[in-house]
Amino acid sequence: MSLACSRSLFFMTFIAGAVALGISYYLEFAVGLKPCGICSLQRVYLTLLMGVCLMASVHGPGHLGTSLYWLLGLCCSLAGTVTAGRQVLLQGDPDSAGISWTLFDLSIPEWSLLFFVAMTIQGVYQSLRRVWLACQRPLSGESSHRALVGD
Repeated sequence: MSLACSRSLFFMTFIAGAVALGISYYLEFAVGLKPCGICSLQRVYLTLLMGVCLMASVHGPGHLGTSLYWLLGLCCSLAGTVTAGRQVLLQGDPDSAGISWTLFDLSIPEWSLLFFVAMTIQGVYQSLRRVWLACQRPLSGESSHRALVGD
């Protein structure tokens, strides 16, 4: 059951990333907003995260592989979070080019930061969950609940 849960979470993360990447390409080609270098770097990190999640959902790894995939995804989302955070900080600089587009009073880098923070939280939660489940399993591989003779 845990494997199916992880596979579906990986696939949902892939779909969320594909939607976010699709929106960024829509804003570039349909609306006419040109991405800066930091935006392009965020797209690279998002594409890497999507690739890791797609491989994990198709591969269907065991316990160790699932943990490694979550850690790889966490690294990609952390890199995207740092990059998006840096861009949000640069927007506050008076010498910056300014904010060209907003939705609900949040700029594109702020939306990107929210997305990457959500993916980072998911990666941290799933990684800690994997560690917790590993600590709950007995080391010998035997069941921790022994049947009583009277049962």
